[in-house]
Amino acid sequence: MGVPKRKVSKSRRDKRRSHHALKAPNLTPCPECGEMKRQHMVCSHCGMYKGRQVIEVKEK
Repeated sequence: MGVPKRKVSKSRRDKRRSHHALKAPNLTPCPECGEMKRQHMVCSHCGMYKGRQVIEVKEK
């Protein structure tokens, strides 16, 4: 069974974990309404995806 020979320092441990940090999602403007949305997702403002109406959105 593999057991660490020496203690892993806080610096080395944190350097390894730094790549797992959460990043903000990439947002692009919706081509239909101009509202910012995530890529490859239905626009929550107008309900369009790839030029067609996918969901009905209630007017606010």
